[in-house]
Amino acid sequence: MNKQQFIKAFADKANFTQKDAGIAFDAMASTIVDALKEGEKIQIAGFGTFELKKRPAREGINPSTKEKVTIPAQNVPNFKFGNSFKGNFN
Repeated sequence: MNKQQFIKAFADKANFTQKDAGIAFDAMASTIVDALKEGEKIQIAGFGTFELKKRPAREGINPSTKEKVTIPAQNVPNFKFGNSFKGNFN
């Protein structure tokens, strides 16, 4: 399912227009990004948790030259599904 298909399904379930559903989706995604940039952790009960995780610096290999390179440390977004959300698939 791509973004447009998701927005259409969301609009149908919420009885929104596709335009309104798209606006709501973009606002939600933007809010999550802004909160993570500020170092906040977002917990949505019954759904999951968004947070930044620190990935330490590590050594990698350039596949074309086989040369060793250092990959710098960075923060990466992470999402963990909540237990009640996981229970919907059994």
